[in-house]
Amino acid sequence: MHPNPMFRREPRAHLLAFAQERGFGAFTIVGSEGVIAAHAPFVLQEERVAAHLVRGNPVARALQGGPLSALLIVAGPDGYVSPDWYGTDGRVPTWNYVAVHLRGTLRQVAQSEIRAHLDQLSANFEERLAPKPPWTTDKVDTAVLADLMKQIVPVAMTIVSVEGTFKLNQNRTPRERAGAASALDGGATPGLDTRALATLMRARAETDDP
Repeated sequence: MHPNPMFRREPRAHLLAFAQERGFGAFTIVGSEGVIAAHAPFVLQEERVAAHLVRGNPVARALQGGPLSALLIVAGPDGYVSPDWYGTDGRVPTWNYVAVHLRGTLRQVAQSEIRAHLDQLSANFEERLAPKPPWTTDKVDTAVLADLMKQIVPVAMTIVSVEGTFKLNQNRTPRERAGAASALDGGATPGLDTRALATLMRARAETDDP
């Protein structure tokens, strides 16, 4: 997390809502060979994260020995900001980004929970595709689904702490921030999700401009 408190003013509820909306992150733990990570989609409800991992994943194997302290890193849009966009001399480049860190104890849960988890996970993302009729696990052959579920394991993490960084040029003037947001919104940095970043910058500017 960025040390500047100006970038860390988001309330806990907002950070959790952001993580829930993203629904994808990196579960990191310290294993026998050092720090390891698993990237996975998840569902967050009532400060509990539910996910699943391929059975052979190093994090899944490590959890066979019991629960472990974990950090779930949820990254949002990010992008390079050129000082030319500020319209002010003497500025330097920076990188704007959004990130949320969720800490807790990660554990493997009963295999009997896997079907309910998969149904919840797919429903969470399928509803965002409306009006498309939602896909459900009922559309998969029973035997095929049973075989697939044997290859993955359900995991869960109860959240004990939440941190977030929303670095969106809060330390620049309203005019400078508007210039940078306009450039990013115009796709000035190809290949990056800069339009989403510009939207967040403008939203933040409405609440805490210096």
